[in-house]
Amino acid sequence: MSDAPSTIVVIDDDPDLRASVGRLLRSLGIDVQLFASTSDFLKSEPPDCPTCLVLDIRMPGESGLDLQRELVTANREIPIIFVTGHGDIPMSVQAMKRGAIEFLTKPFRDQDLLDAIQHGLASDRARRESERNLADLRQRFQSLSPREREIVILVARGRLSKQIAYDIGIAEATVKVHRSKAMQKMRAGSLPELGRMADKLKLVPDAPD
Repeated sequence: MSDAPSTIVVIDDDPDLRASVGRLLRSLGIDVQLFASTSDFLKSEPPDCPTCLVLDIRMPGESGLDLQRELVTANREIPIIFVTGHGDIPMSVQAMKRGAIEFLTKPFRDQDLLDAIQHGLASDRARRESERNLADLRQRFQSLSPREREIVILVARGRLSKQIAYDIGIAEATVKVHRSKAMQKMRAGSLPELGRMADKLKLVPDAPD
């Protein structure tokens, strides 16, 4: 397990399983939050760190699949490991289609759970890093002047400096000055890199079919 702070959320109506998983994870120095129902989890403050959810698929009231559906609808991306004493193929297929990373049948081996958790945390760390990088890229783009943004978008559309000069009615040399300043602010080392940044920011809409 990584030394970076992380949290495992366990939701299961079986108090013995909650206690067992809690002891296992705490013995490894992992922060764990235990809940007896999905409603208790939804009332809580979500952890602000890499997180993985260990979720019982069958519980009184709202099921684990119901919670997964809610999280997907709310665009809350939390890696989910489903555990169940009554697993069947249709349930596992449904869970995996919605993005679950593992489906463990009780009783499961501690190592199988730990392997799944390690995979889930690695996935969430990568997602959070990607979101941070995208937020930083957006901030850099917002630091551009309106003219620089306009030129970056035209460059991303494949327009040459001569064409951009004609499009917006300025000298080609002026286009190149604005483009150079924009690349410095965006920290783009080349025009292809600037184009990839524009793609990540979705500055150029996809061509219609």
